[in-house]
Amino acid sequence: MSSTPPLRNDEIRGMTLRQPFAACVLAGKDIENRPRRWRPGWFLLHAGQSLDRSALRDPLVARAIRGRELVTGAVLGLVRVTGCHQDPEGAKPCTPWAFPGRLWHLELADVHELALPVPAAGRLGPWRPAADLVERVLDQLPHLRTTERSLT
Repeated sequence: MSSTPPLRNDEIRGMTLRQPFAACVLAGKDIENRPRRWRPGWFLLHAGQSLDRSALRDPLVARAIRGRELVTGAVLGLVRVTGCHQDPEGAKPCTPWAFPGRLWHLELADVHELALPVPAAGRLGPWRPAADLVERVLDQLPHLRTTERSLT
């Protein structure tokens, strides 16, 4: 885990991933595939309600989630998107986690897993979490909190 500066509550957005991919991020998955470009920043890592059962048969996924509970409908951590790119046409995918094609690859870093998942509803695309949800997450990650406790 890298040293990260404190962040402001209003800088945090949310990203929802289906399981088992949310658990894979906690285990080191460093690319998330999306149909559109996203801006860098901090995101609540939210596990959606549904489970992608076909992904459970992928050996890369199976190794990543081994021994992990596949919690759904909750925020599991905080992650930073550091960049977003597309692989050049015909090029080998940038990592084993990158899907080929015209998808955007969100570059993930600074993953901070919560000790206790926080139940929450997510949304498609980047979303703005409610202030109380951000507070409940940052209560478990006090080293990331600024001295201000309210959204500006």
